Amino acid sequence: MQVFYAPDVSGEIYSLDEKESRHIIRVLRMKRGDVVMLIDGKGNLFEGSIADADLKKCTIKIDNIIKGFENRNYRLHIAISPLKNSERFEWFVEKSVEIGIDEITPLLCRNTEKPGIKTERTRNIIISAMKQSLKARKPILNPPCSFSDFLERNHQGILMLANCNSKTERKSITDVYRKGASAVIMIGPEGDFSEQETEIAFDKGVIPIHLGNSRLRTETAGLAACHSVYFINQ
Repeated sequence: MQVFYAPDVSGEIYSLDEKESRHIIRVLRMKRGDVVMLIDGKGNLFEGSIADADLKKCTIKIDNIIKGFENRNYRLHIAISPLKNSERFEWFVEKSVEIGIDEITPLLCRNTEKPGIKTERTRNIIISAMKQSLKARKPILNPPCSFSDFLERNHQGILMLANCNSKTERKSITDVYRKGASAVIMIGPEGDFSEQETEIAFDKGVIPIHLGNSRLRTETAGLAACHSVYFINQ
């Protein structure tokens, strides 16, 4: 079943843009009557079929709308340091979207080596991962945010910080997070959070956690945190 992103879909008829129209007709070789799905990024899944296989304006007839498709009773927000190798950060974004995430914030820490991200490319990766995994709600990609500014914001859910410092008394994420609760998890750079950052965070009530005995790369830690929340909620 082919899935297409249609953020402005409404009514009983929807026309794909020229790029998507050429893809569906030329590359996928789909024709009139073939069944497709549309996602709007707002939580709705549209089931329909090709009404007009036009190369420039392929028209989809909407037959059914599933509102609140796969809605979850919790929210997951991961704030994670950008990486020197941008492909590794993008890998985290892709896989976390496939598993299930609501919000991603690039977190600028003292040891962050490369503060920027490729915003437009990352957004395209999010959309592609949504289509691949049949997610109808588009995760929010926030602009990069400094560690201190992030802590000053009002966050929904249990606020946790995953770090590698064994001198810190850390709890397992399974001991801190409970099923159905919203979560905000902070993941540091390759050099981990600085001692000053962890002290500031813990003074503000952020809960220190670990993700197991292994020392994980940043993107792996982010994905492990994402999967832990997903698994607990199954």
